[in-house]
Amino acid sequence: MNISLDQLKKLREETGAGVSDCRQALEDAGGDLKKAKKLIRQRSVEKAAKKADREASQGIIESYVHATGTVGVLVELRCETDFVARTDDFKTLAHELALQIAAMKPKTVKELLAGSYIRDASITIEVVIKQTIAKVGENITVARFTRMEMGE
Repeated sequence: MNISLDQLKKLREETGAGVSDCRQALEDAGGDLKKAKKLIRQRSVEKAAKKADREASQGIIESYVHATGTVGVLVELRCETDFVARTDDFKTLAHELALQIAAMKPKTVKELLAGSYIRDASITIEVVIKQTIAKVGENITVARFTRMEMGE
């Protein structure tokens, strides 16, 4: 099947997956962008499952304070190496998790992972993390978080 560069570019921008993964998904989906996107999500979950047993002892602590100054979050996000901890993909994930925690008020890591992603309610935070795992090639875990709100 002949895949256009526009299709490939659009899928890559929407998913963040590699060029070869996008091309393969588009070919397998017969050029259907929605099906290809779904295939990439499924494959990223499969890739993440293979890495789940690896120890995640490096990482960062991300902070977020809402513009009003009334809500603050600290989240400890772990990965396998300090190299990945310094990447933009990892830092972006940590920031997105902090925003998610500020907005949705989860009480536990398990509750956070099961929650719908604030930017795309069709997927959970667990899927967002697994997509990043597939992208960076390392196991990623949320170790802990704290959310503070004025008056609580």
